[in-house]
Amino acid sequence: MKNIKITYLVLIVALTVLWLLADTLLAADYEFFALRASLVNYTGIIGMAAMSVGMMLAVRPVLIEPYLGGLDKMYRLHKWLGVTGLAFSVIHWLWAKGPKWMIGWGWMERPVRHPPAEQPVAIFQFFQSQRGLAETIGEWAFYVAVVLIVLALWKKFPYRYFFKTHRLLAIVYLFLVFHSVVLMKFTYWGEVIGPVMALLMIGGTVAAFVSLFRKVGFSRRAVGVIEELVRHPDNRVLKVALALRDRWSGHEAGQFAFVTFDPSEGPHPYTISSAWNGDGKMFFLIKGIGDYTETLPDALRMGDLVTVEGPYGRFDFSGDKPRQIWVGGGIGITPFIARLQALANQTDGKTIDLFYSTSAPDESFISRVRQRAEAAGVRLHVLVAAKDGRLNAERICQTVPEWRSADLWFCGPAGFGQALREDFTAKGLSPDDFHQELFDMR
Repeated sequence: MKNIKITYLVLIVALTVLWLLADTLLAADYEFFALRASLVNYTGIIGMAAMSVGMMLAVRPVLIEPYLGGLDKMYRLHKWLGVTGLAFSVIHWLWAKGPKWMIGWGWMERPVRHPPAEQPVAIFQFFQSQRGLAETIGEWAFYVAVVLIVLALWKKFPYRYFFKTHRLLAIVYLFLVFHSVVLMKFTYWGEVIGPVMALLMIGGTVAAFVSLFRKVGFSRRAVGVIEELVRHPDNRVLKVALALRDRWSGHEAGQFAFVTFDPSEGPHPYTISSAWNGDGKMFFLIKGIGDYTETLPDALRMGDLVTVEGPYGRFDFSGDKPRQIWVGGGIGITPFIARLQALANQTDGKTIDLFYSTSAPDESFISRVRQRAEAAGVRLHVLVAAKDGRLNAERICQTVPEWRSADLWFCGPAGFGQALREDFTAKGLSPDDFHQELFDMR
């Protein structure tokens, strides 16, 4: 989380400074319509920059995963940028429209209009001739963007529709690029802010076309066939085992992939629950917790073809501490199962305690986890909520007195993880030693 917070703040602050260096706001005497013009430009720049970076993150650029802590963190940053783009776009629209409304209501006097200065540069002459069209396009694109972003943030909006409508933002973004290029203050192009914005919009435009042509993650896709389906009815978990037909680069325990069972539904992210042995085999443990995943046990059949895209993520169990504490809440046990398999093949010499907290125990499932833990030399602690009560930091510390020499790896419900993080940091654990998967892609 720290890296994405720093990245977000650096982006906003750096663009603000570059805008201040290019604009006349601080050098000129106060005059309302001059202030309005400056703030229309500023809010447009921040809104467009946020959407441009968000668009680039949407195509899943794996090269920057190590710097931002994994694709799950990148998607959190993508969400923040989307909200920021929406907020600044609304403010931009209000600054553009508000004074016109107040003039119409008789609250303000219309300013004296001066003819625009003659532009000696041909491209700027063209931009000047397109201002009316750019304003109209930008206004309607803004209205559509507001609707699409709100739908993306509305958790009850079905994923299969979100998957389709969210791609439309790429088209809206391209219209906003035209609006921004034509209407950005001409003098900005001669300052640092101009080339910076040009680079961001070029990157966003390329990403938009990648999305529109459905090439996101194209080079990281593989087709597999379902060769085993195992249902665990008590905890509503389905094991889906695949045999890949295409080349797979391999994966580390803790990583995830986007899996497409139904092209009309689109890809869903699932943690890879198996270690990679180079044999083209992998499996996923999928819990029925939504409209779509609830249907999978009845919808999937042996021999069905599946598309797998990945791997992604940096939940890789690396660290220099001699001990590790793992906490899996519910279906959050899945990355730890993959790591247990890897450790059974090759130990890393660490002392490890795995806490598996569940409110829906399935004895056959727990038995398999226990067998894998014994093979890996990991101490397993199973807590059933109805019988054993809530797992918290105090209970973990009592069970593992040497917790100060450990780093903690958590996967499970976000609220559970936040509570553990706060309690452990209050006890003195460094925030850098608490690792959590942010498995929320919208």
